[in-house]
Amino acid sequence: MMGIRVSGKICLSLALGIFFLSCTLAQTVADRFSPIVSALQSKDFEKALQLLQPALQASPGNAQLWSMQGTAYAGLGNTKEAIASFRNALKISPDYLPALQGAAQIGFEKSDPAAIPLIERVLRLRPKDATSHGMLAVLEYQQGKWAAAVTHFENAGALFDSQPSALHAYATCLVKLKQYDRAVKVFERTLALNPEDQHERRLLTALQLIANQPADALTTLEPLLQATPDAETLELAARAYEANKDTSRAVSTLQQAILLDPQNIDLYLDFANICYTHGSFQVGVDVLNDGLGLQPNAAPLYFARGVLYVELAQYDKGEADFAKANELDPTQSLSTAAQGIAAAQRNDFDQALARVHESLAKKPDDPLMLYLQADILAAKNAHPNTPDFQLAMRSAKKAVALQPSLSAAHGVLAKLYMQSEKYPDAVEQCRKALAIDPSDQTVVYRLIQALRKTGDSKSEIPDLLKRLALLREQALKKDKERYRFKLVD
Repeated sequence: MMGIRVSGKICLSLALGIFFLSCTLAQTVADRFSPIVSALQSKDFEKALQLLQPALQASPGNAQLWSMQGTAYAGLGNTKEAIASFRNALKISPDYLPALQGAAQIGFEKSDPAAIPLIERVLRLRPKDATSHGMLAVLEYQQGKWAAAVTHFENAGALFDSQPSALHAYATCLVKLKQYDRAVKVFERTLALNPEDQHERRLLTALQLIANQPADALTTLEPLLQATPDAETLELAARAYEANKDTSRAVSTLQQAILLDPQNIDLYLDFANICYTHGSFQVGVDVLNDGLGLQPNAAPLYFARGVLYVELAQYDKGEADFAKANELDPTQSLSTAAQGIAAAQRNDFDQALARVHESLAKKPDDPLMLYLQADILAAKNAHPNTPDFQLAMRSAKKAVALQPSLSAAHGVLAKLYMQSEKYPDAVEQCRKALAIDPSDQTVVYRLIQALRKTGDSKSEIPDLLKRLALLREQALKKDKERYRFKLVD
């Protein structure tokens, strides 16, 4: 019902400084330019600019002089003139390192993605330059290019070791790439910088839970639990206890958290989630009733209670809660989808379709609702030549086009292809669905059927049968685990 979110605005502050170029220039310019170099080294930028005017008039094709002018302007905060000077230097000498570095630095400080190719040119000249890798890491992170950013964070070496915000960005990239174990290691470095920071400790705990490390999460959280824990800390602890199969302690911890923060709807949702997991549906309803008594306009609580009502076969109450959730938060299509599912579960396909059509009239490109429409129509087993079947096919195709990661839509499209006797297409959709959700038993079985019909890949079928048997065994174990702990009033 609810997952831990590791998010938030991350601000990066790199103490990289301006490339003043003095060392490079001192080694390369002629003696007549030494007063300019001296002025730059002493940060007397006004004097440097005065000296540069006649020098540039005499030598307008000198890239070094243009770079010095760019440095002087940058020192005075005039980035517009600085960039223009550096660009003039690069027109004369495209790989002139001081000009590349100066322009890249200014672009980096403005978070300008146009600085990326400049920094890449610096790295072609200096492949192991940690500062350039660091700047690229930050810019690629800001552009959402997670894999590229991770590579440069790694190559930046120890540059960010004392900067929690940069380490946060690094870890965020790893989380986006679902490399959770590596992300945990990075976050451990941020906590080591300030072990007393409760926010950092909770962030690391949340990430350890995402990485399926509940025992480590409890160890991380222990100092806060030993003190006087707040509701947020107790909520994290409850999730860790449940993940560690200590359900009784998870329940008591959540009860304590609710007493501390009775207005927090997430706590009620967590409690209901435990009830759902362990088949204690009525207890979950009772807890959500308490939450709704305090937060009568909380759409997530109505939705969660509706799910539990459906599990109790109280479909009218479930639909009423889904309708209320949709009324309170019309932007969410899940409530309407749940209404449709509840109606379909009692084989009331007409009502289920009516709910879906109502939603699609408002939002015709909603992939979830398109999938649900296809699934309900497919469940009616309409003949391939009927309008219902054709609508189901169009809906499923559109759903996977709009959201290729929606495995269930690929699954229903495979079913429709099977009914149309288009077995190669069914095989293709089954493979796409299993690439997203390898544990879907129905799709594995459908793939076996489709392969038998095509006569292709017969050698694959024995392995698929073994896979299906293993998935069924795992499902049985999961069912047993579900009833391992039964909550009572």
